[in-house]
Amino acid sequence: MKRYSATLIMIVACALLAGCSKKQETVIKPPVAVELATAATAELTEGIEVTGNLEPKFSADVKTQIPGLIKEVYVTQWVRVRKGQPLARIDVAEAEALTKRAEAAVVAAKAQLAQSQVSLARAEREEARSLKLKEAGLATQQAVDDSRTETAAARARIDSSKAQIRVAEEEVHQTRARFAKGLVTAPLDGVVALRDVNVGDLASDAAAGKPIFRVVDNRVLNLTVTVPSVDSARVKTGQPLEFSVDALPGKTFNGKVMFLNPELNATDRSLKVVAEVQNQPELLKGGLFAKGRIVTGKRGGVVQIPRAMLGSYDTVAQTATLFVADGQLARQRKVRTGAVSGDLVEIRDGLKAGEKYVARGGFTLRDGDRITVAGATK
Repeated sequence: MKRYSATLIMIVACALLAGCSKKQETVIKPPVAVELATAATAELTEGIEVTGNLEPKFSADVKTQIPGLIKEVYVTQWVRVRKGQPLARIDVAEAEALTKRAEAAVVAAKAQLAQSQVSLARAEREEARSLKLKEAGLATQQAVDDSRTETAAARARIDSSKAQIRVAEEEVHQTRARFAKGLVTAPLDGVVALRDVNVGDLASDAAAGKPIFRVVDNRVLNLTVTVPSVDSARVKTGQPLEFSVDALPGKTFNGKVMFLNPELNATDRSLKVVAEVQNQPELLKGGLFAKGRIVTGKRGGVVQIPRAMLGSYDTVAQTATLFVADGQLARQRKVRTGAVSGDLVEIRDGLKAGEKYVARGGFTLRDGDRITVAGATK
């Protein structure tokens, strides 16, 4: 009986030992193949991410200054024009007739002036002759007074003629100005973006009418963006703004901050910022949506790693985790993050330049897992 019990105990003990050995074999995890990268320092360009719309800095809606029928149209849409170039002409036959009548009135007033000057010369001669006769006792004082009166009247007629000339010349100026308003010209260099008029249309005056042309100068654009209030103090005039547009993928454009709104928007507490963009050649168009950032400064000697390498990344608390190679082991380390530049994140604390971290293959890693290097990246 005792021999049977001892045999049973040995069988149970062997079974337990076999089970333990099998359990230990399943716990042992093979090394994880990973790729490592070396943390290095670089220059960090700090900025504020922004979005906004591009608009021409200079543009004009052209209206007619006087009402009338459109007599001629000289341009079509999308043609380039120069400042002062004729765009259209309004029928101003009435103004032309008034101009000619005013010019005739000037001629008549000048003729009247010449006649008055002749009369003055005659009156002055008569006055001088009367004085001599009076001295010789051959004329009375009444004759002298009459000649003086005639001289004064002649001078008054000259002053009146000069006044009439000024009135007539002013009338000519006004009628010529009205006649000139019949010619609609381009107010600036640019491209005709809108033509909303044809020969025979009735144009209204500028106060009541709608624009008949729109001229746009795309050589200089304004990019209007909004900046959150938390970043508003970092924005200064003169800072560069780098941006891109969906219409031209792969291209980066540059502008310069020119204007800052003196107050924040009451609705979302954002700051309106306008940057000027030199657009030569004219690749960009008004109305395009732009994405970019305002460059607020640069710092050297900053450790940066790709954002995809971070785990548990908290942008508010500025903390994250990553795996660092410690010999043949992977150690999970908590790091403190900083500024974000594109796909790169600044590591302020927790990782030093020259240390190696897991760049690929760390999805299944746990703290203390063994690793084998499958490749290396710089």
